[in-house]
Amino acid sequence: MADADVNITHQIPVVSADELDALKQIERRMLWLSAQMIHHANNVRPNPEKTKVGGHQASSASVISIITALYFNFLRAGDRVSIKPHASPAYHAAQYLLGNLDKSYLSTLREYQGLQAYPSRTKDPDPVDFSTGSVGLGAVAPGYAALASRYAELHFGEGVVSSGRFIALMGDAELDEGNVWETVAEEAIEGLNNVIWIVDLNRQSLDRVIPGVRASRLKALFAGAGWRVFEAKYGTQLEAAMAGPGGSALRRRIDEMSNEEYQALIRLRDGAELRTRMAAVAGAKYRSDILRSLKSTPDDELRDLIANLGGHDLPKLIDVLHQADAVEDGPAVVFAYTVKGWGLQMAGDPLNHSQLLTQTQMDELLPTLGDGIEDVWAGLVEGSPAWELTQRAVERLTENHEADRIFDPANLPATLDVRHPATTSTQEALGRTLARLADIESVRERLVTMSPDVATSTHLSGWINKVGVFAFEEGPEYEIAGQRMLKWHPTPDGNHIELGISEMNLFMCLGQFGLSYELTGQHLIPIGTVYDPFVCRGLDALIYSLYVGSKMIFAGTPAGVSLSPEGGAHQSTITPSIGIELPGLVLYEPAFAAELEWILLEAIRQVSDRENGWSTYLRLST
Repeated sequence: MADADVNITHQIPVVSADELDALKQIERRMLWLSAQMIHHANNVRPNPEKTKVGGHQASSASVISIITALYFNFLRAGDRVSIKPHASPAYHAAQYLLGNLDKSYLSTLREYQGLQAYPSRTKDPDPVDFSTGSVGLGAVAPGYAALASRYAELHFGEGVVSSGRFIALMGDAELDEGNVWETVAEEAIEGLNNVIWIVDLNRQSLDRVIPGVRASRLKALFAGAGWRVFEAKYGTQLEAAMAGPGGSALRRRIDEMSNEEYQALIRLRDGAELRTRMAAVAGAKYRSDILRSLKSTPDDELRDLIANLGGHDLPKLIDVLHQADAVEDGPAVVFAYTVKGWGLQMAGDPLNHSQLLTQTQMDELLPTLGDGIEDVWAGLVEGSPAWELTQRAVERLTENHEADRIFDPANLPATLDVRHPATTSTQEALGRTLARLADIESVRERLVTMSPDVATSTHLSGWINKVGVFAFEEGPEYEIAGQRMLKWHPTPDGNHIELGISEMNLFMCLGQFGLSYELTGQHLIPIGTVYDPFVCRGLDALIYSLYVGSKMIFAGTPAGVSLSPEGGAHQSTITPSIGIELPGLVLYEPAFAAELEWILLEAIRQVSDRENGWSTYLRLST
């Protein structure tokens, strides 16, 4: 386990002993309910066809404490949260205790029209902000949603935006996904101070304990991209031991051991053997200091002490979350050290990812986690301190804001009568049409364009000259007025977002802006431009965005399928098929400029129909 990169030194926010007891009872009940949902789906519910059901009891267990700290202490109305895919049961347990999920659904995990295997904003019966079934994509979605929220605030005012902070709880294995790092490095995300990522650092993937120690390297990558890095590494009891006699040796021992050794040690049931193995180091003083640091801990409590990580310590988690929330100049990331399978008999087992507890093991857990309940689906006892805490959480999370504002298609004319030359490309026609739309105030205020560093080459210059480039703060203007065809002056009033050269980021950004009405209360109409061959580079993000119900417009150019002066590297091959086959997306290849104008107006009408509308893909000529 790696040395700490960030030390937590300020005073922990006050959590009273009574509140902590209530939080721990909620934590236990959520752990039981999440395990029971999976157990019921696999071992109790009738399954005459004997098909695999599956579930992830260990993955849910590793984030139980984090979800407890979030929903029952830290979150407030307007916060939007992404939950890692394999923690779906833990999330549903929290929503059940908060009164957002009917008890009847608890027995329907992975059942048709029941609770989804992974959180789904379109298919789950309880409120889900971000679908996360595709690893890595749901993790970064809150960043682009936060950008949409900040954009809406700067254009319409904070009082009419319903969203607050954007939080992503992700598994550490999701950091293997390249799209995560494309987002971390994205300049458009850099200044957002309403984004907090929480990494569930249980150091296990689907098949193994991850070898080596990678945490320091990961933290350095975030810091290098301008993120503020925090950690919840050791729990209160373990930190106390590390602060006592011989404690520096204990810290060194745990910091320097491999992930594999640590996971093996916390599975030892024999406290005496664990003590011996903890002291199995070279150097007499080093060895004696370790033993001295553990002297006051009885054998039967030693395993709990060594496994006392910050990701399962509620006061520590609450403290670090508040630290991350205090960052004012950019996004923050919290590394929460956890044990996969925490609180269950399979804790720390390198093969526990898909393991399921037996009926005997569930029977053993019930007295510990159930607090004497007879009904395995029971919530909290009404009037109990834990129940009262959930009621305070409900009050804190209840949203009360002005009515959402959506673009009225009645403001859109039937035709724009844009004048086009006799011979023109449809890409050029798009630029002229957008420039004309910029003259209609009620339309312009809702339109936002974006491109992955191809704005000028996709003919957005006329539009940009009229509406400007978006930035959180006005940038300096060095060019002499009148000397350039393109006015590139970033301001908070701009309507064009320039992204880095990442098609993955483009489609993630389009997708979250296409959900701005649902997530922020302000309807934005996102229009993206991209080189058509590179639609495939962002295909995962495009599929994800359509799956979650986003409504957007994008244009791909050049749209030819044969070689041209652009050369083979810019030759489209399968993109027409993508546009035809994807649900929720309509493909057009207009032949005439006037046709393009009519199609674009209809596309805007469609994205304004939040229930039945569709997204539009324009393949245009150059």
